[in-house]
Amino acid sequence: MKPFTYSRATSVADAAKAAASMQGARFIAGGTNLLDLMKLQIETPTHLIDVNHLGLDRIEPTPDGGLRIGALVRNTDLAADKVVRRDYGVLSRALLAGASGQLRNKATTAGNLLQRTRCPYFYDTNMPCNKRKPGSGCGAIGGISRSLAILGVSDACIAQHPSDMAVAMRLLDAQVDTVGADGVARAIPIADFHMLPGDTPHVETVLKSGEIITSVTLPRPIDGTHVYRKVRDRASYAFALVSVAAVFDRNGGGRFAFGGIGAKPWRTPAADAAASSGAKAVAEAALSGARTTHHNEFKKTLVERTLASLYRQKEARS
Repeated sequence: MKPFTYSRATSVADAAKAAASMQGARFIAGGTNLLDLMKLQIETPTHLIDVNHLGLDRIEPTPDGGLRIGALVRNTDLAADKVVRRDYGVLSRALLAGASGQLRNKATTAGNLLQRTRCPYFYDTNMPCNKRKPGSGCGAIGGISRSLAILGVSDACIAQHPSDMAVAMRLLDAQVDTVGADGVARAIPIADFHMLPGDTPHVETVLKSGEIITSVTLPRPIDGTHVYRKVRDRASYAFALVSVAAVFDRNGGGRFAFGGIGAKPWRTPAADAAASSGAKAVAEAALSGARTTHHNEFKKTLVERTLASLYRQKEARS
């Protein structure tokens, strides 16, 4: 780990200004991803700005019937919140499917959204990676790519987005609330928050220099049966090969979001439109444009089978 300096922010405005004014500065809260990357010298911040004392740790109703989740709300507290469990069950289930209890106790809402890929070539500093070192190449392309993305990929990067929470929030049409170094607030639809790799896979979100996440706002609850299914190599503490977040309504319709297969949390209107036609139709719509390798082509079949299991679960409940 390389030397760095440290300060504790006293306000959101001060935190944003400090981050914008110091080259190489990073925010730190739970640190469950950042500190690991610093130990590997994948992340080498010159200065850490501790944002844990900014009062962004509350879950509050919004005037229009939604829910505002502070950026510093811990994953454990969010999953256990009574309103989240009752009205946004898919989010609670997704959170509990992620990481371990110890990590959920530290990990924050904003940090979860900002976590970086778990692509093994990103973590191996002996291998080329355009996300880690722009222009160096992609070791995963032509390498072992079993766990990697099949949607939204490019010739520069096929890394998958790792978050469970973000998949559920994409399903729920959340918005990410931020404040910039100039004091201007933004409300960013989560559909637009994460960037596809294209030619610049190191640019992962639309955040500007110094811009800090203050909360995530959920719209009014979606009526229906909330489900989250995560398929992985072992029963716990593993990232998804395929995950599906879904809400089925009483009229045979539904909406879907996918993890483990996309360069960012994945959702497409065509999959929602196919809900009444069953798992196979939803899978075909969701996987339109998929770009697979020899190692991860199985994910297409796994998506359909995971969806089929959710449809059986829905029918058993009805």
